[in-house]
Amino acid sequence: MSKKAKKTTTNKTTAKKVVTTQKKKSITPTASRNAKSAAAANLSNEELLFGKQNYILMAASLGVIAIGFLLMAGGSMPSPDVWDESIIYSFRRITLAPFVVLVGLVLMIVAIFKK
Repeated sequence: MSKKAKKTTTNKTTAKKVVTTQKKKSITPTASRNAKSAAAANLSNEELLFGKQNYILMAASLGVIAIGFLLMAGGSMPSPDVWDESIIYSFRRITLAPFVVLVGLVLMIVAIFKK
C-alpha cells in the first residue's frame, strides 16, 4: 500500500485553494538488490582482458626472469683476504644471466600482446 501526500497551494489571482494528491514512490530493498545483481551480471558477462594462455605465458616469463636474477646472484669469496676476478666476472654472471633476463622480458611482451 502506498501513502498519499496532500499538497495545498493557493492561487493568488483567484484566491482558491487547490488540493492535490500524489503517490510517493517507495524504494523496497528487493528493488535495490535486483539493480545490484543486474549490474554484477553485466560485469560477469564482459570479456576479460587476457585469456588463460596469456596468464600462463606471463607466469612463465616471470619464472625465466627470476632464474636470470638467481644466475646473476653470487656467493661470497672463499677468503676475505683474496680477490678472485674469475668468480665475480664469470661467464654465468656477465653474459648468461643478463641474456636469460632479456629472454624473460621478451617473453613477457609476447604474453601481453598475444591475442
